[in-house]
Amino acid sequence: PIQSRTWGTLHIASLWVGLVVCVPTYTLASGLISMGMNWWQAILTVTLGNIIVLVPMILNGHAGAKYGVPFPVLIRASFGIRGANIQSILRGLVACGWFGIQTLIGGAALYACWLAIFGEEAQSTPELGTFVAFFIFWLINMYFIWAGTDSIKWMETLAAPFLIICGLALLFWAYRQVGSFSV
Repeated sequence: PIQSRTWGTLHIASLWVGLVVCVPTYTLASGLISMGMNWWQAILTVTLGNIIVLVPMILNGHAGAKYGVPFPVLIRASFGIRGANIQSILRGLVACGWFGIQTLIGGAALYACWLAIFGEEAQSTPELGTFVAFFIFWLINMYFIWAGTDSIKWMETLAAPFLIICGLALLFWAYRQVGSFSV
């Protein structure tokens, strides 16, 4: 029922900001620049890609947000009971890939923080340190998954303004270091 739904427009927008304003997005943009694009072409490409993905996501999630119908149930109308299983598995595989990339980069960031705080001598083997950092970051993510969607809603709503502010601060810092936006 409508009164049981706790996600509003702000929460969904915050979730989208969390999906878009992240280190893999920055990595993609910097890779495009290193391959020869200007800064504005890279930003335009990443923005266009996010908008292209956003439109089907909104259309796909509309029935769920408006009527409370989950995707695996909704997809049965188009593909039947058996065909819906394939679509749900494909969607799950994409989610696993996205989660793996996010966790890999988050674990690498934790490991880099560890080395910055305790120095290079704090590592026994880089492979073990990277694996432990990945596992710790994975456990942090698992907490939010186990705690349910309200914990994710809370975290994303709190993080979205922070991500935007940090992104703008990073842009300002880079501009100050280089002196212009041109290469």
